[in-house]
Amino acid sequence: MAQEQSPSSGPDLKETANRSSTMSENIDGGGRRSPGPRLLVRPLLLFASVAFVIGFVAIRTDVEPYKPPFFRLFFSNTLHMKAWLTTAALLLGLGQLLTAARIYGKLRFPPEGRLYPLLHRWSGRVAILLTLPAAYHCIFKLGFGTYDARAFIHSLLGASFYGAFSAKVLIVRTSGYPGWALPMAGGVLFAILMVLWLTSAFWLFGTHGVSL
Repeated sequence: MAQEQSPSSGPDLKETANRSSTMSENIDGGGRRSPGPRLLVRPLLLFASVAFVIGFVAIRTDVEPYKPPFFRLFFSNTLHMKAWLTTAALLLGLGQLLTAARIYGKLRFPPEGRLYPLLHRWSGRVAILLTLPAAYHCIFKLGFGTYDARAFIHSLLGASFYGAFSAKVLIVRTSGYPGWALPMAGGVLFAILMVLWLTSAFWLFGTHGVSL
């Protein structure tokens, strides 16, 4: 004998399931609604705007040769100061990758507790501060280099670096972004720093030797 169809089955049940499926697609893993296109565009616009302004200023800079009393701390010259500060920033950037992997649970090593978020924040702040003397000389003294491929790539990524940093800060300070946004922003920032180091400090040490 055929059973009578209950009110909760059939087309109504399928419609309810479809609505639930649609809602689940609009919720990310943290239980928050996925960001709209406008929210995702904001860091991209900030990145492009900051990079454009820095690049424009660098292009308009009148090139000045390095000569005393240029700021160089205790290094032999300004080029070596920039190379070593960028190297230190890169090492701190590597530390950022390790602490981020520990915070996200991708790596497991002691100790436990709140040490790694603290190290991650302060290593990032110090790394950015170390890049500022090099950025000042590149932007306001040397300008945007186009005389060879290395200089062009270095100048282009140098302008992009602070754009990527600004975009990352925006993502950190704004709620509603998906979980992949911050790691991606951090990865892009580190990748830019790595290529900047390769086209500056690595080139200098390989050409003139490692010295202070």
